[in-house]
Amino acid sequence: MNTKTLPVALVQETNHGDAEANLAVIEARVAEAAKSGVKLVLLQELHNGAYFCQHEAVDEFEHAEPIPGPSTNRLGKLAQRHGVVLVSSLFERRATGLYHNTAVVFEADGSIAGKYRKMHIPDDPGFYEKFYFTPGDLGFTPIDTSVGRLGVLVCWDQWYPEAARLMALAGAELLLYPTAIGWDPDDAEDEKTRQRDAWLLSHRGHAVANGLPVLSCNRVGHEASPLGASGIDFWGHSHVLGPQGEYLAQADTATTILTAEVDLGRSEHVRRIWPFLRDRRIDAYGGLLKRYID
Repeated sequence: MNTKTLPVALVQETNHGDAEANLAVIEARVAEAAKSGVKLVLLQELHNGAYFCQHEAVDEFEHAEPIPGPSTNRLGKLAQRHGVVLVSSLFERRATGLYHNTAVVFEADGSIAGKYRKMHIPDDPGFYEKFYFTPGDLGFTPIDTSVGRLGVLVCWDQWYPEAARLMALAGAELLLYPTAIGWDPDDAEDEKTRQRDAWLLSHRGHAVANGLPVLSCNRVGHEASPLGASGIDFWGHSHVLGPQGEYLAQADTATTILTAEVDLGRSEHVRRIWPFLRDRRIDAYGGLLKRYID
């Protein structure tokens, strides 16, 4: 079996107040991770500030920026300085009145290797993303980098097996999810546990069904609601999974740099013993193109 070991790091952080403070922390964390020899670093969703989608306010659009732009310039230099492939998550201003939730991947030389615009946009209490983000139009297209072909998806995309599958079918070698997910602190403890366990199970399912490693980086900490509601407790638990859904590393609820060694060669072995792609009945899946089968 061919072995290609990729050292990775996930930067699980809290909000430190604004973009300048958050980017300064990210720079320190990436520098620390690079010292341990990692070649791929994944950041959490919308890492430049608070999770602002807890309310609908036009002033929040002031925090969006073009790509390329100030943050991509800074993050590109960070990737180049430490020789790492860096996966970031930004509030993209594409045009007047047109905004996206966009993951940007930087090559180790600092150039932009590619970007992915979040396809599935939620609209739930405390997660009013449809007010801010236009659904992505770049499709489920992996991004080629020096460390492999990355299938980058963003947060709410994590609940959709179709998204993970299409990335896998397009040749992704890893699935990566910058995410911002947590619970209402007023929820009962058993409900909180069910929500977090469902989230973890969904990612393990993507790994198993596609025979691919999965990296998911979440934020941590309590963020108050601008509406006076209970806010969100982001539950952390960032993790790295192998292609059979096994945990290679998992964080708790503290800020941390989570590191792991990912053997990219294991996917070949796993797909030989579990040939799910071979046995797919593509002739019988037409119903997937319907909203619901009445």
